[in-house]
Amino acid sequence: MMVEVYRTSPARTGRMMVIMLGICVAGGGIFFGMWDYWISEPAPIVAMMSAPAAGGGAVQTGATIQSSLVFVESDDYLTLGFNGLPGEEGANPTIRMNVGDRVVFDVVSDGILLHAFGVTAEEEGIGGIIPGTEVASPNNPLRGGESGTSEFIAGEAGTYYYICTVPGHRAQGMVGEIIVEEPGEAAPPTGVSHEFELDFVESDDLRTLGFNELPGEEGANPEIRVASGDEVSITVENTGLSFHSFGVVTDPADFNSVVMGSAIASPLAPLTQGEEGSVTFTAGAPGEYWYICTVPGHALQGMQGRFIVE
Repeated sequence: MMVEVYRTSPARTGRMMVIMLGICVAGGGIFFGMWDYWISEPAPIVAMMSAPAAGGGAVQTGATIQSSLVFVESDDYLTLGFNGLPGEEGANPTIRMNVGDRVVFDVVSDGILLHAFGVTAEEEGIGGIIPGTEVASPNNPLRGGESGTSEFIAGEAGTYYYICTVPGHRAQGMVGEIIVEEPGEAAPPTGVSHEFELDFVESDDLRTLGFNELPGEEGANPEIRVASGDEVSITVENTGLSFHSFGVVTDPADFNSVVMGSAIASPLAPLTQGEEGSVTFTAGAPGEYWYICTVPGHALQGMQGRFIVE
């Protein structure tokens, strides 16, 4: 009995080999095309889980500090720094902040070498970079003329370091200190009470804003001084056409930095024309604060006054 055996043709075998070769080439292209990814740092969620509690995951409760840093190189590229070479005035500026403050870094690569940026609590090396503070990476660095932005929120007191994360560059001088201190403590209640009344006012063209009067006029944006632990009651009235809201803040340029439970209304639920609002709170830690309209842009148009806690 003869058994019929089916064999493929040479032409079909050739087509199959071409298909298999194509799959191998495509797969290899994808793999090596993502080579920087395979050899880079752990995925963000992994890095967040393993990051020091001192930095990542902190919640901002204080001021916002802007820091502009430029990567600087010596002519022979052996000495490096931020904003200047080590030993020069202004080089590697020390940043001082309180727990809960936020520093926003604007970094620019202005030289020939490749650079990257991050914040770490490690005294040496390029490990322990706190998630969210990175700009570029050693495997995908900034080139000349490129820039980036990152931020660091201080979760615990201590000394941190902003560095170039390209291997060797920290040792060559690209490192600066971030000194984080505990904020001053508020005094216990003093039993003293203060009441203040403020009106939101606007120019006819709505471009200039202020409290009680327009900036430059007598009585505009009156300074408020109280003692830590005093009870403060503030009543505001919207006498203009625009929407307004209120808060005491640590940074007049940051409407999200409201402190002491001092908010009246909000940018999403503001006071409309003719509406009033009030708030009572206890003055916190001594320092210089500001009261502002917390509707974005209004503080920059003039609605801000000094709030001093002594």
